Amino acid sequence: MKIGPMGEKLPVGRTAETKKKGAAPSASLYSGSEPRDIHDSMSILGIPEPELTPKVREAIMTLMAEVEGLRQNIRDLTRRLKDAEEVADRDPLLPIYNRRAFVRELTRVQASVERYRTEASLVYLDLNRFKSINDELGHEAGDFVLSQVALRLKESVRETDIVGRLGGDEFGMILARTKPEDARHLLDRLPKLFAEKPIIWKGAALPTSLATGVVSIHAGQSPEQTLSAADSEMYKEKHKENRPQA
Repeated sequence: MKIGPMGEKLPVGRTAETKKKGAAPSASLYSGSEPRDIHDSMSILGIPEPELTPKVREAIMTLMAEVEGLRQNIRDLTRRLKDAEEVADRDPLLPIYNRRAFVRELTRVQASVERYRTEASLVYLDLNRFKSINDELGHEAGDFVLSQVALRLKESVRETDIVGRLGGDEFGMILARTKPEDARHLLDRLPKLFAEKPIIWKGAALPTSLATGVVSIHAGQSPEQTLSAADSEMYKEKHKENRPQA
């Protein structure tokens, strides 16, 4: 036995034995705090269920159901707004953009050209002899021709390009990352596309051709200025085609 500082008797080897058996760590390792008792229990909004009275629990569950209902209403409203925007952007007759949406997309592409120093081209197209189709075959035939032209234009470009109806028998195409000379190569292929897939109306193939104008999309120009420049180029080509041969 050993004698302690107050004269008490201490068993020999107690400290060594304790260490050998792996005594609990000293309280200093836990900053003097006692271990917490942890009990598993259900909770509502982070509040343990046993602490809720039946009325409070019922009120919380009702509120949670109302919140979920509001979330579903917001999801439905968001979907309807998206559908409405798509309808508002679409031409009433054709499966392409209307003029308003086309001008908006042209503004977006112009901003991209300015920011990333990329190239883009605008194509202005006019359907030749469309008035005679309306006059001779009727507006139903004219509408059919417009729809077929729109489909072929969409087939001729990439998914990232934009096709729109600018009014009447006039169309526009926005070709991203495309120089005007490359856009011209695309337009040179259009006659072949119409020849291979002619527009058939009541068993007869309708002659279809387009006058086109191409300009580069520049930063700093308004969309209407760019459209006007492309329109002017298109009319130059149209007048060449209509000029009497010498």
